[in-house]
Amino acid sequence: MAYVITNLCKDEKAAICLDVCPVDCIDLTDTQYVINPSLCIDCGACELVCPVEAIFHEEDLPAEHESAILIATNYYGS
Repeated sequence: MAYVITNLCKDEKAAICLDVCPVDCIDLTDTQYVINPSLCIDCGACELVCPVEAIFHEEDLPAEHESAILIATNYYGS
């Protein structure tokens, strides 16, 4: 997985990230957007446009948001 969307997106859902993702690897769950870890090409386009700064590179993910990795991997079953 390269990029992760945290629960900071939960109330925003601006969806600008969907427009800039070149591989369409972002989907909406019941509560927030998630990035498919198998499809993400690590381009960073989504992180740059997020209005609430909810997207982090996995290596830079703050400890308090580590559950976002589990949410994405469970959603995509990977």
